[in-house]
Amino acid sequence: MSSSAITLAQISDCHLFADKSALHCGVNVYNNLKRILTELSRNQALDYLVFTGDLSQDHSELSYQHFAELVQQANLKVPVYFLPGNHDDQALLDKYLTAPHFNRDKVIEHPNWQVCLVNSKGDTPAGFISEQSLGQLAHSVNREKSQLVFMHHHPVAVGYFIDRHGLTNASDFWQLLEQLPSVKAVACGHVHRGLTLLPESSGYPVVVHTCPATSIQFDPDCETVSALAQGPGYRLFTLGEKAALETQVNYLEQG
Repeated sequence: MSSSAITLAQISDCHLFADKSALHCGVNVYNNLKRILTELSRNQALDYLVFTGDLSQDHSELSYQHFAELVQQANLKVPVYFLPGNHDDQALLDKYLTAPHFNRDKVIEHPNWQVCLVNSKGDTPAGFISEQSLGQLAHSVNREKSQLVFMHHHPVAVGYFIDRHGLTNASDFWQLLEQLPSVKAVACGHVHRGLTLLPESSGYPVVVHTCPATSIQFDPDCETVSALAQGPGYRLFTLGEKAALETQVNYLEQG
């Protein structure tokens, strides 16, 4: 990658509680997020951090305060962008995720790239991208650049129980992307595992990268929420010239 490349970190699915000591499937998710943010704060190459939703597990206002405080305490030197997940309250995101530590914009512009954030929060745990949001994405795309699209819900099947809560209008999303060949990849959260789903296997026009959770990683062999014996994780993207994209998943040891 050239010196003009940009590096983004993606975090997702923190599932915080009002009680900092509360456990989710036996895991202290508050401490996990704190450890991830501490590691990212040491990454001198990082340009942006994108959070793709599910901040709260118990829907409490305190959980949003905890998230904002942890980001501030980490002393990150980069702007933090965010999207709602199915667990999240947009009004509380807007109340607590504010400047100077957070940026509410949904497009990040660079000479060769656009990073586009798309809201997939619906009325149920499953995802839905509104006609307005699809239109905003289509309007935002500069076909002279390459795009990386972030969202919460997964628009392709991953093969375990979370598919019951995937993107319900995925066909509309993919129909749009077929008209936008400058979109090079889609990145999402929600599935609590770091996967790469290639076009030749998914049948869709671009690669889909999913993000491990900072909370727990789902056991794909269970029919409901159950945690693997695996630590918190995040995904890194490096975007370079001529549509070059590199990505890797990093996990911390179990706390």
